[in-house]
Amino acid sequence: MMAERSAAIRALGDGFHAGFLARGATAFETSILQPAGTLLDLYGEDIRARAYTTADPLRGEQMLRPDFTVPVVQAHIAAASGPMRYAYRGEVFRRQEQDAERPTEYLQVGYERIGDDDMPEQAEAEVFLALAEQLAPYDLQAEMGDIGLLMAAVDGLPTTPRRRAALRRHVWRPTRFRALLERFAGAVPAPASRGALLTALQSTPPDVLMAQAGPALGLRRPAEVRARVAALQEDAETPPLEPGLLTLLDEVLKVRAAPAEALAQLQLVSRELPAIATAVDRLEARLSAFDAVGLDLSTMIFEGAYGRTLMEYYDGLVFGFSVPGRDDLPMVATGGRYDALTARLGRAVPAVGGVIRPSVLQELLP
Repeated sequence: MMAERSAAIRALGDGFHAGFLARGATAFETSILQPAGTLLDLYGEDIRARAYTTADPLRGEQMLRPDFTVPVVQAHIAAASGPMRYAYRGEVFRRQEQDAERPTEYLQVGYERIGDDDMPEQAEAEVFLALAEQLAPYDLQAEMGDIGLLMAAVDGLPTTPRRRAALRRHVWRPTRFRALLERFAGAVPAPASRGALLTALQSTPPDVLMAQAGPALGLRRPAEVRARVAALQEDAETPPLEPGLLTLLDEVLKVRAAPAEALAQLQLVSRELPAIATAVDRLEARLSAFDAVGLDLSTMIFEGAYGRTLMEYYDGLVFGFSVPGRDDLPMVATGGRYDALTARLGRAVPAVGGVIRPSVLQELLP
């Protein structure tokens, strides 16, 4: 039975892969073992909770392939390629520390479009359509969002660059993001220990504090300690955000409607939150591009908070396909724009892509 199921999943994956190749994509393959250093630089130590690691005496720390996007981008940059489409299929591996029923290995089939500087919305529409057409027989629910809206709102906050950077880091961690936002607005007090420390530091120059502190202990260098003291002092002296800004951010995040209605709601919010105006205009252009390729937007759902817990490296359009009424199943497909990731890997180029999990669809077959 297990062999039959694996063969069925593989056959589904082969069909999707062939469909992507028929669109002019170049077949891409990469090693199952990937250098851990690159992934750790991108995602930090958090990735260890969801990736399998091993040590190689010559190549150093390695990880079983957690996805294909990073090696695809690295190969594209190394080849100094112009606009390209890529298709791939293969196993990816994810550790599971809480749910023993979730698979630790599954087939992933993907389609990526990289380097289209002059037509970003059209590229997004094509990638979405490439997945939607292949998934049409399965009666799935399509949803989308835009991480760029929240990023733009954060970038426009009248606060320090340090605070804005902290919020950007935690866009994909909603609980932590909300806690920071409320603290920066003065809605919740700082922890007692932090408050006492800030009071002690507030009016004392870092060099004076260093002189009063006695002999240095620990591994931090004096320059690092001074920088941290200066950062804490700046934070203590920064005025709180106006409560109305939190309300406007909430208005962005709570949008959930058909795309046309969601756009109208966001246009209203942008009148009071002009920082998101450009992102809203881009959303309008994106929906026009989707409509131009024949996608039925009325059947989709746009959600302002969509993608914040599932798609950590996306920074613009995010989308997914799920099985209606089956919350027990993972997403069948996910995708989005990840321009910022390419910059961190060495060359800033526009990039958008998506992946399908054939094993989820196989659960629906008789």
